Amino acid sequence: MQKYSKIIVIGLISFFTTGFLYLAESVGGELTGKEVIEKNFYREDGNDETSNLVMTLINKSGDKRIREIVQFTKEFPGVEKKIVFFVSPADVRNTAFLNSNYDDVNKDDDQWIYLPALKKIKRISSESKGDYFMGSDFTYDDISDRTPDQDNHQLLKTEELNKETCYVVESIPKEKKSMYSKTISWVIKDKWLFMKREFYDKDKKLLKIEHAEQYKQIGGIWTTTHRVMENKQNNHVTDIVYSNYRYNTGIDDSKFTEHALKMGL
Repeated sequence: MQKYSKIIVIGLISFFTTGFLYLAESVGGELTGKEVIEKNFYREDGNDETSNLVMTLINKSGDKRIREIVQFTKEFPGVEKKIVFFVSPADVRNTAFLNSNYDDVNKDDDQWIYLPALKKIKRISSESKGDYFMGSDFTYDDISDRTPDQDNHQLLKTEELNKETCYVVESIPKEKKSMYSKTISWVIKDKWLFMKREFYDKDKKLLKIEHAEQYKQIGGIWTTTHRVMENKQNNHVTDIVYSNYRYNTGIDDSKFTEHALKMGL
């Protein structure tokens, strides 16, 4: 999502990546790893968005649990907010989650979850952000977009994947508290979407692989409409299919509050 501060930052990047700094980071016009990740992070994806999700959780025996979700995202000055409502099945209905993802890398994201059985809003602590979200293979930390400055990036190579030219970038977290030792991302040239990502645990062993199974342009914006996250260590899979994607509909600010968590859809 094109944040107000993102617009400023990308302008500064364009200015400072000329002359000596540009020569220091780029060779022969090749993008650096950080520049590739910035292309992904700062890509145009509207001021707000709405979508429906079908999340299928598949265990190692092949048993499936299906959850239907509606989510809303909106850009505010300095922060992107996302609110997620679970529609079905009955055991998770009316559960809601609010995420505030700040541009400032020195400020931790704020996350709250509403548990209808307890009629209580719980704040997700920093220590709990490595926990898995609602039985899926995505952690609370995965739900928040990492800013390019949170990691050190290295361009490993350029290669073809699923008939797309991709930049392959290794990203190593700067902070020690991250649950990942590194991620390796395949970013589609010119579309700037993640085609594939590999997540490595603290012991530098492959933990999870995320694939973009389908993507298309919606309102002129390249959008992932089907993604799969597979945990390679426990053989659990999360399959997410998106539908009814809508951009720039003018979602009211009041949708993104703790009060809205309790009110539901």
